[in-house]
Amino acid sequence: MIRALPVIVLALLSAACRQDMHDQPRYKPLAASTFFPDGRSARPIPANTVAWGKLNDNDKVHTGEENGGFLDTIPIPVNLALLQRGQERFNIFCSPCHGRLGDGEGMVAQRGFHFPANFDSDRLRQVPPGYIYQVISNGYGAMGDYGDQIPDVNDRWAIVAYLRALQLSRHASLAEVPQEQRAQLGAP
Repeated sequence: MIRALPVIVLALLSAACRQDMHDQPRYKPLAASTFFPDGRSARPIPANTVAWGKLNDNDKVHTGEENGGFLDTIPIPVNLALLQRGQERFNIFCSPCHGRLGDGEGMVAQRGFHFPANFDSDRLRQVPPGYIYQVISNGYGAMGDYGDQIPDVNDRWAIVAYLRALQLSRHASLAEVPQEQRAQLGAP
């Protein structure tokens, strides 16, 4: 034990003798500096630099807008696979508040919280798809933004497409159903 004591003391003394990280020069962002000729501590962002993951975030697919107004159509091809993906995403992210039918009677409302929007209302049936996309992406009123939770823009458009199909299904007449599909509904 006595022979090990000098080794332990030497190890403890030598382990804490470097202060390089504590003593190095550092600057606060945008503070003045004498290091660069222009007097700034930070370098300007090079021209045409694109933030990571933001390359196409200003086109109509990413914004839901075109020429200063909301898109009137869904800008990606709508097919059965997209609608199924939209239903899956809607059930995961939207139905806890809006309910699986989009009627605003999800579990959140049943637990006594504020009733969210009913997608079957006349107003929401009339809004353009770009508006719904922007509300999903950026939030509105008491609804938070879901851009981070649903990072894939195609998934957000899939939710919009499914929501439109859900709205249509609640107001469709039998005459609008294709003849070959009527048998599945038990209709002549």
